[in-house]
Amino acid sequence: MKRLLIIDDEPGHRLMVRAVMEDNGWKVLEAASGEDGVKIFSAQGREAPIVLLDMRMPGMDGQATLKSLHEIDPKLPVVLLTAYGTVGSAVEAMKNGAFDYLTKPADNDELALTLNRAWDYWRLVQENDRLRSELSGEDAVKSLKGKSIPMRRIHEFVRLAGPSEATVLITGESGTGKELLAEALHAASLRAKKSLVKVNCAALPASLLESELFGYEKGAFTGAVKDKPGRFKLADGGTLFLDEIADLPLELQAKLLRVIQEREVEPLGSVSTVAVDVRLLAATNKNLHHEVAAGRFREDLFFRLNVLEVELPPLRDRIDDLPFLTTVLLQKLSEKNRKNVVRVSPAFIKALSAYPWPGNVRELENVLERALILSRSDMLDVDSLPAQILDPTPAKTAGERHYPQNTPSLDRFLTEYEQAEFQALKEALEKHDGHREKTAEALGISRRTLQYRIKKYSLSKRRW
Repeated sequence: MKRLLIIDDEPGHRLMVRAVMEDNGWKVLEAASGEDGVKIFSAQGREAPIVLLDMRMPGMDGQATLKSLHEIDPKLPVVLLTAYGTVGSAVEAMKNGAFDYLTKPADNDELALTLNRAWDYWRLVQENDRLRSELSGEDAVKSLKGKSIPMRRIHEFVRLAGPSEATVLITGESGTGKELLAEALHAASLRAKKSLVKVNCAALPASLLESELFGYEKGAFTGAVKDKPGRFKLADGGTLFLDEIADLPLELQAKLLRVIQEREVEPLGSVSTVAVDVRLLAATNKNLHHEVAAGRFREDLFFRLNVLEVELPPLRDRIDDLPFLTTVLLQKLSEKNRKNVVRVSPAFIKALSAYPWPGNVRELENVLERALILSRSDMLDVDSLPAQILDPTPAKTAGERHYPQNTPSLDRFLTEYEQAEFQALKEALEKHDGHREKTAEALGISRRTLQYRIKKYSLSKRRW
């Protein structure tokens, strides 16, 4: 349905326009002043993409109202209503971004024709923005390095979810790139030209985090010498990314829930609220289901955040990406450190591929930077890798080798703990005749962890 906001201080004229446009199939909102019109558009702009604005009104006049509306949405089509003797001011307003003007009282047919043209223009702008968003989305997908099946699924998620307005909950282990995924989702959205504002909920104490999120007014507390907008206000029209959301204190969870529901914030020390238009992205490396069950996270907030959930795979689950990631990261690190390393040996890649990467891509980048800095040639080899990569679990005594009895040959030594872990895993698999789901349940671990440990001990090659 075509949608219109009339801003006019004459009730009779508003009634006439409403009747004409509703007969033409439009939905119509009304405001009796420029101030009210700006408030309505700020709160419900998507419900009224076309504005019919009277130039002469008490208080905020048409020129000031036009400026305020375009501060909210520079592409908003505004059609001006002007008396015959003030056409010159309407022409001047068109130079400042108005779409067209009509003289009062407007002819009904001319009114409908002009507003329909404004609607067609708005639809064209939206289509152009959508196409640009798709192109930006492809660039955003390219920023998420990887060609493995798990990463192709993440790429497809960005293409589908990026242009939406839905809240996204990003989960995954530390170092998997949750912030990078948030940046890709923002870049693929229609909000890409607006700000992506980031907040680490674990990095600030509760008292400071509240003022950072919601802002404060001058005099709200000792040291508040001037007004400060919160992160929600800074992200208005764009995207707010709340990292480590599971660490948000319970008292702030209630306030965050209210902001999500009401789409308005109340700065500290204020007696009024401020409308905000923000898309919310959140991330955590914790299991929020467990946090809810333990009483550390509000269930109603979890449901608000969990509209769309995406889990970033750990590096060990997309090890096929490791050679490609190594090449990309080395190019970046070579420029950063002014080194000319252009090759890696097969043994170097093999050693990296055999390591489980508990720190994920972040750990890989650190290892590569160390190797690059210490390298004396243009090719990286295993001699530039730290000991924990070549031998992640060294024996307790130098030179001592521990192999579980009746095990296949392993590429590295096993600690006493690993021997026990291997034996428990082997017995559980034998008891359940190799059934992965039953074995994982019996051991109290996830199926993914079971898969990793089976690969770790080369048990996939054995018969139960």
